[in-house]
Amino acid sequence: MTGTPSSHLRGRRTRAAGTPALALALALAAVGVVTASAPAASARSQDRAPTCRGLGVDPKAEIRYRSDIVIKAPISRIFKTQTDVARWPAWQSPVLTAERLDHGPLRAGSAFRWTTPAPATPTTPATTLVITSTVRQLERDRCVRWRGPAVGEGLRIDEGVHVWTFTKVRGGVLVRTEETWTGAQVEADVPTATQALGAGLEAWLRDLKTAAEAPHRGHAAR
Repeated sequence: MTGTPSSHLRGRRTRAAGTPALALALALAAVGVVTASAPAASARSQDRAPTCRGLGVDPKAEIRYRSDIVIKAPISRIFKTQTDVARWPAWQSPVLTAERLDHGPLRAGSAFRWTTPAPATPTTPATTLVITSTVRQLERDRCVRWRGPAVGEGLRIDEGVHVWTFTKVRGGVLVRTEETWTGAQVEADVPTATQALGAGLEAWLRDLKTAAEAPHRGHAAR
């Protein structure tokens, strides 16, 4: 589940509609971090939904967010940085731990477990989300799609579906991402959950850009 935003991103965002409710500051689960707000929507990320081997996010999910960024690094380095799951904590501070549940290169069927903090809100306690993600589709240097639940004390996302695509463009590599969440608890406040999801995804994109563009092959600590 997700990552967060910044003015230096050349990303685009889409946000789901919903009725206002109490704040529910969630940390993303199928990959991230939560900040105070997510940026306004932009037309470009609405053009086409990213897919991997023809499959995208949950089309029925109320909570969804899409964004993109251009990274000036070799596509192979960007893809390796993103799919070397065990190294996520080295360049994403919101990821506390990350472990592969299988061995070898990340591939369809691979599973991994990672953790990220979720702060206390008026309706939920501070907790650590434990996210178990399973890769469903992967094409080297092109795309990856995973899904799975995020569970913490007093907080649950039944399923997050997360898609990433990587495309060479003039000036670098366009990295696009979209994620959806489902579950009664997060769907009780769609706008706030969407804001948290977007903040997490924007942070992820920013951190991926920083890591991949660094002169140490993208795996140095921030």
